[in-house]
Amino acid sequence: MTELPQTLTGAAEALRQGTVTSVRLTEAAIAAADASDAVLGTYLARFDEYALERAAAADAELAQGVDRGPLHGIPFGVKDILAMAEGPTTAQSLVLDRAWGAGKDAPSVARLKAAGAVITGKTTTMEFAVGMPDPAKPFPIPRNPWNPDTWPGGSSSGTGSGVAAGMFLAGLGTDTAGSIRIPAAFCGVSGLMPTFGRVPKSGCVPLGYSLDHVGPLARSARDCAAVLEVIAGPHASDPDCVDAPFSAPEFDGDLTGLRIGVVREHHFPQGSDPALEGVFDAAVAVLTARGATVVEVTLPYWQEMITADMITMGCEALAYHRTDLSGRWNDYFVATRAMLALGAQVSGADYVQAQRVRRVAQDAIGRLFSTVDVIACPAISVGAPSYESLTGPEGQIDVAGLFQLIHTPYWDSVGNPVLVVPMGFTAGGLPLSLQLAGPAFGEAVLLRTGDAFQQSTDWHLRVPAPALPAAA
Repeated sequence: MTELPQTLTGAAEALRQGTVTSVRLTEAAIAAADASDAVLGTYLARFDEYALERAAAADAELAQGVDRGPLHGIPFGVKDILAMAEGPTTAQSLVLDRAWGAGKDAPSVARLKAAGAVITGKTTTMEFAVGMPDPAKPFPIPRNPWNPDTWPGGSSSGTGSGVAAGMFLAGLGTDTAGSIRIPAAFCGVSGLMPTFGRVPKSGCVPLGYSLDHVGPLARSARDCAAVLEVIAGPHASDPDCVDAPFSAPEFDGDLTGLRIGVVREHHFPQGSDPALEGVFDAAVAVLTARGATVVEVTLPYWQEMITADMITMGCEALAYHRTDLSGRWNDYFVATRAMLALGAQVSGADYVQAQRVRRVAQDAIGRLFSTVDVIACPAISVGAPSYESLTGPEGQIDVAGLFQLIHTPYWDSVGNPVLVVPMGFTAGGLPLSLQLAGPAFGEAVLLRTGDAFQQSTDWHLRVPAPALPAAA
């Protein structure tokens, strides 16, 4: 049997060359889910029959010369906090009214459908995109394809694990403190958090109104660019969404003249994986070999922006959940309750001050980007942690200590676009990832940089062994 393309863009080319069909791609995606989903907990809902129907329709259209673009006929997963007409949105919670979003598509999902994407199902998340899994609740525990004993990252857990495990070629996630980039990093795939306001966030169960981003996870930076071209642009339902459609850049691999600011401060703390420094230095060397000029920089207001992200998210989440939380406390996951309770401890003055400091930091990071084009740093200082290492004395899963090693929340506070791409592995075979940040609405330079890196490396094409169910 001919080996199937690993990337979205590779599959798009093969579809047009006639060497593969959408039905074949979708059947392979379904087979991967049949083989591994019982272990990985990637899906909350599968749409196998619907997906095969849409795949057959895509093949028929392409045969007739109707070409909707590079997503036409490509299997996709959608995080289950985004509304989709074919099934309920649960936000992986007992609390959310199953009528929420019923019969409707989020604008980002509607744009995927219009582009001919084949949506295979709704993927697991953390409850309301916050907290951690709760074994006491009736939902799958998402696991990492590289080692099912480890966490795939949150909150776009199923989207990250599904791309890595071959259950779809790309998917949608959301990011409020790192929820696209953390699972991309832990699962060894590429993930893009677009500029705040680039992609409409309406039709998404909110977590932080001024922080939420919708974006793609896929094998490659070039794949992410293809998805962003489809989902970006204004929508009347989202007042924060600006008129900023996106066009993919030329992917020539040449970074001559590009100025990259390398950040080391705060990104190699105690507890970092021993392989991290060498892997990161090697990644920077690849960018230099492609023509980039590298300088050392520091990020302004580092700790203030991490604190602002937590304060803002806690307060804005509490504003959404306050009524349900008072009446249905026990229906929430333990970790979700803890996060929402944090919002109740913050004063209105604290919230306002956090927004003022965010604006100061946005101005400062804007000035920094007048001296460099891209900022590079590790996404996370360790590989995916085991669930055992995250389990507290009472059996609940807690990531408070882990977040000292995760370097994503800063960028949600300032709203800049950030791309994560795999850059190597720990000694234990778990992915480590490079984080590339750009100026506001600078996705093109980020994706061009990430693609140049991936033209010189194959980390993004490494795949884990299938996670097969244990024998009965």
